[in-house]
Amino acid sequence: MLQDTKNKKTKASMKRTHETHHRGRRNIVLGEVISNKADKTISVLIYRLMKHSKYKKYIRRKSIFKAHDEHNKAKLGDKVFIYETRPRSKTKRWNLLKIQSNKGGMSE
Repeated sequence: MLQDTKNKKTKASMKRTHETHHRGRRNIVLGEVISNKADKTISVLIYRLMKHSKYKKYIRRKSIFKAHDEHNKAKLGDKVFIYETRPRSKTKRWNLLKIQSNKGGMSE
């Protein structure tokens, strides 16, 4: 009888840990599409602020990330949200989450 209750507890605890297991928080950033020439790939310009170690002034730094756009929806000049994911190619480590604003005009 005592063993049965122990087994039930371990099964229940295993079930809880399985349900609460998640992949963790993914990085999501907002940027502007600067190139969409490649098929299913966009280049996104990201600005970030960093504090200078000596002068304590905030400096604007920029990075360009390649992101996967499955349906080729993002156009040049659009503001888009991208999130970090597993590597898809040599340089592509981000996926398109959603398009915030359309500056690129109407799609064809």
